[in-house]
Amino acid sequence: QVQLVESGGGLVQAGGSLRLSCAASGIIFSANAMGWYRQAPGKQRELVATLTSGGVSTNYADSVKGRFAISRDDAKNTVYLQMNSLKPEDTAVYYCWTAWGRGYWGQGTQVTVSS
Repeated sequence: QVQLVESGGGLVQAGGSLRLSCAASGIIFSANAMGWYRQAPGKQRELVATLTSGGVSTNYADSVKGRFAISRDDAKNTVYLQMNSLKPEDTAVYYCWTAWGRGYWGQGTQVTVSS
């Protein structure tokens, strides 16, 4: 059974930082690309960042380049999203994603950035 469990969301002031974590189970973590997506109220889910297996390559949405960093710890089956210089427009539910099988999603964690 595949499980992706996000944590680390919360309320932060603009300019602040948060670090999201996603612990995966039921997959061969090291062999799969991982990623973070987000969905703001009334908007479609959008890509934030992805990271290939082995951490060889990353891809970021233009809106977060230079502010967010995705990383992974294969020993802990965990992927992280370090978010710095947060803006109110970063407010959304953030979802962890794995390319394993047909693709799986976590339940999401709320990030709220106040101005």
